[in-house]
Amino acid sequence: MSTPSNSEEFYKKLKEQLLETTNWPSEYLYKFIVLTEASKISDLENIFDNMGAVINTTASKNGKYTSVSINLCMSDPDAVIAKYKEVAEKIEGVISL
Repeated sequence: MSTPSNSEEFYKKLKEQLLETTNWPSEYLYKFIVLTEASKISDLENIFDNMGAVINTTASKNGKYTSVSINLCMSDPDAVIAKYKEVAEKIEGVISL
């Protein structure tokens, strides 16, 4: 789910899909890929701190990248999108899936 150049259109479409397919509040699974740097992983975890998130990390085969899965209860699609935007804004080079 890397955001295309027209990110507002992307987020609008995502919101529509989430409204159509999910009853809110609901569990939501975020998946990100970052370079395996302790600071990037820590920054990503801190964005979801104190929210009751379950966070799992898995290093890639060669150890260059780390996959971060974050599962938590979100109130509505706007809250989901707000977190995607916060991650994109605060963590350079993050890939959202």
